[in-house]
Amino acid sequence: MFENLVEKLKKNPTTLVFTEGPDPRILEAAARLKREHILEPLLVGNPDEVKAAAEKGGFDITDIRIVDPANYRRMDELVDKMVELRKGKMSPDECRAALSKGNYFGTMLVKMGVADCLLGGATYSTADTVRPALQLVKTKPGSKSVSSCFLLVRERPDGSEEKYIMGDCAINIEPSAEELAETAIECARSARIFGIDPKVAMLSFSTKGSAKGEKVDKVTTALALAKEAAPDLAIDGELQFDAAFSPVVAQTKCKGSPVAGQANVFVFPEIQSGNIGYKIAQRLGNFAAYGPILLGLNAPINDLSRGCNAQEVYSMAIITAALA
Repeated sequence: MFENLVEKLKKNPTTLVFTEGPDPRILEAAARLKREHILEPLLVGNPDEVKAAAEKGGFDITDIRIVDPANYRRMDELVDKMVELRKGKMSPDECRAALSKGNYFGTMLVKMGVADCLLGGATYSTADTVRPALQLVKTKPGSKSVSSCFLLVRERPDGSEEKYIMGDCAINIEPSAEELAETAIECARSARIFGIDPKVAMLSFSTKGSAKGEKVDKVTTALALAKEAAPDLAIDGELQFDAAFSPVVAQTKCKGSPVAGQANVFVFPEIQSGNIGYKIAQRLGNFAAYGPILLGLNAPINDLSRGCNAQEVYSMAIITAALA
């Protein structure tokens, strides 16, 4: 999968801003991305600090641009734009203070078209990555909320790749039916980018009315909304995971479903089950888990785990750029 993404990126140059330029994990990944001509990294930070960290780690960033919020020549323009975007909620001084921080500064570079996409979170919390994105880049037309997904990949014995999308596992704690429907459609769009022909299962503890209650009703309502918004999408629900995944169980529980037994995009009813579910697949199933990949924004802005390593930064940078 990554080979295909890399080939596409090499044909379509993309600029990705890293909000934590001095971090050695970021530097190692950025140097590799530049060396392999995959994308154009843009590092946020004090140039002296970034270069010193790169020298200490032995990373060649000679041809990588470093942008410092402290002396950025277009800072006044960024401040004015942020004041406009915040619509009276922040003063010019408050916007200038926010833009002195890498997360807000990097997000505004995307908003202003200096960069195509952003990857942050090596030292920031998820909230500190998502908040500037919501305030400045905002949701794209047709989307009312931001959600997320994880891409899970492992190699089969024959060398081919087994790939799934799971969402929302990181953002919305208790999504509404409308938010679940949006998540399903956005997960399917992401799946296509990663070479997956989406077959979407709206997961529940119930399969086709085997249980009753508000939680089941929310999933069935979400299914109806998703079908209305994306009538050509292969989607079904509500389904228990075994019915969604196993052809044998599907024949017993929901024969005739266009998705059951062959689902590859799994939409969880709330964040607890989603977060637990993808981590079970990661740890017990030996899947590589890439994400969270943020969905519904006007530009690709993604979050790293603070425990990430350089390889994970490298992989997430490719994924983020592929979404641009």
